[in-house]
Amino acid sequence: MAIAAAHMSELVRATSVRQVRLICGVILFSYVISHFLNHALGNISVEAMEAGVYYHTAFWQFLPVAILFYTAALTHMGLGIYALYQRRQFRWRTIEPLQLVLGLSIPALVMGHVIGVRLGYTLYDHQKLYPQELYLFFVAAPARLWQMTTLLLIAWVHGCIGIYFWLRLKPFFTRAAPYLLAAAVLVPTLSLLGIYQGGRSVEIESDDRDWRAQNLSRRQVGTVAEGNTLDRITGGLTVGYFGLLALALAARGVRAWRERRGGMIALSYGNGKTVRVPKGLSVLEASLRHNVPHASVCGGRARCSTCRIRIIGDHDALPTPSQREAFVLTRVGTADPSIRLACQLRPTSDLSFFQLFTPHTHATDGQASTPARIGQERYLVSLFVDMRGSTQLAEKRLPFDTVFIVNRFLGAVSQAVIENGGQPNQFVGDGMLALFGLTADPQQACRQALKAAAGIATHIDELNELLSHDLRQPIRFGVGIHGGEVIIGDIGYRDHIVFTALGDAVNVAARLQDMTKTLACEAIVSEEVRRTAGLVDDALPQQEVAIRGRDEPLAVRVVADARQLTALVDGSARVAA
Repeated sequence: MAIAAAHMSELVRATSVRQVRLICGVILFSYVISHFLNHALGNISVEAMEAGVYYHTAFWQFLPVAILFYTAALTHMGLGIYALYQRRQFRWRTIEPLQLVLGLSIPALVMGHVIGVRLGYTLYDHQKLYPQELYLFFVAAPARLWQMTTLLLIAWVHGCIGIYFWLRLKPFFTRAAPYLLAAAVLVPTLSLLGIYQGGRSVEIESDDRDWRAQNLSRRQVGTVAEGNTLDRITGGLTVGYFGLLALALAARGVRAWRERRGGMIALSYGNGKTVRVPKGLSVLEASLRHNVPHASVCGGRARCSTCRIRIIGDHDALPTPSQREAFVLTRVGTADPSIRLACQLRPTSDLSFFQLFTPHTHATDGQASTPARIGQERYLVSLFVDMRGSTQLAEKRLPFDTVFIVNRFLGAVSQAVIENGGQPNQFVGDGMLALFGLTADPQQACRQALKAAAGIATHIDELNELLSHDLRQPIRFGVGIHGGEVIIGDIGYRDHIVFTALGDAVNVAARLQDMTKTLACEAIVSEEVRRTAGLVDDALPQQEVAIRGRDEPLAVRVVADARQLTALVDGSARVAA
């Protein structure tokens, strides 16, 4: 019970208004996709559209689903108006303002359709389906066809922008982007073609008197008086909606006036740059307003920590972090009260700080060069390998001889990593960190890392044979392999910047490599890697080990001879096939 309460508390802390709006938007976009696919059936026939809408309505009008849907719709609309009020600064060079404008225009455009179909059914039991709606658009009131087409395109583009902002930070997005783009183009295209084909068919059939009698009865389209009533309701709700927008804009004006009267504050960036802004702006909004480069991968949504700043001087007078800001700071492992998120901190007095992540890489001449790769979170497999006995090796050889042998060792290890799809990342003395999964899915990355460990053993055997005349003892090694979510990006200063990975998964791999000494084995593989790679449960002996910095023991697999890993990986692949 206590664990469940803790998880619930963490979930609440992780949820912000933006997350609620995102969840509601995903629900609405699911409805839009369902509707578009139903429209696409018009490429077959109107009858196919009618058959499809039966299942569409059966699902979306199921009471729990309907309650969820309408709650999401009202919440999303309300939060959209709130976003119009809340947002103080836009990235005008991006698609954020376009997304907001499109989203705010949807309720005004869809109001008539919703009132005509859903409220008409509720009040007057109208049975308006595809024949009636297509007749309206293609015969009775063709002007409404363009309004409906505009609505469909706006709703689709708005939803796609939201999905893009949501998924662009996910590890799989790069691989999925081409397929998502194809779907984003094909679905609305087929939908509009379906509406056109269905509309042309209805336009031809509507010349038949029997068709009109069967599809345009009072029960299906209602009377003129009922239509006028629905139009008045539509007009009233539309005016009310525009009134809410006007109220939000007026509230923005009042807030700006009060902020100007409340005085200005100075924000000093620690590099000599100082800007003056009204009280109430976040630090990130101030940076955007004054065109000061400021790292922010998620665009100020508190979904990353790349806008972090460190306060210089007294931080006691700063506003208390919100639940969302506190969650993000806890997630990145900082308890320092002087570190804050620039997108969430709204100072009320003069503030001095410096950015923890630089938005651009600078050359030695001070000119900006290529943008830095910062703050991407993704699943990677870390492989740490270390050469055993290098200290004794150095004691009995000339320094240049020792460097030569260590370089040959690192060369053999790097060759095995590259041959199996990995990337040598960091060289620390006679050890190396390699990363797998930069261009592969988690399962493939785990298999690549396991086969790389086997390749390391094979290459070291060859190296030992080559240097047998100069080595008193064969070169030995230890390998630790673990996978998990890490942050990858550029770390360093100016021309001393390297691309690397940071996170618990990397640290654990290093700890496992150290344990190969005490467990007298060549490699230790975490259970996470074994399971993700698809190796059978009894392929390797299991053991639980204590990891420094972790409260609970970690299940690992001990590999006495790393050469056997190739056969185990290939065997599991054949079984899966």
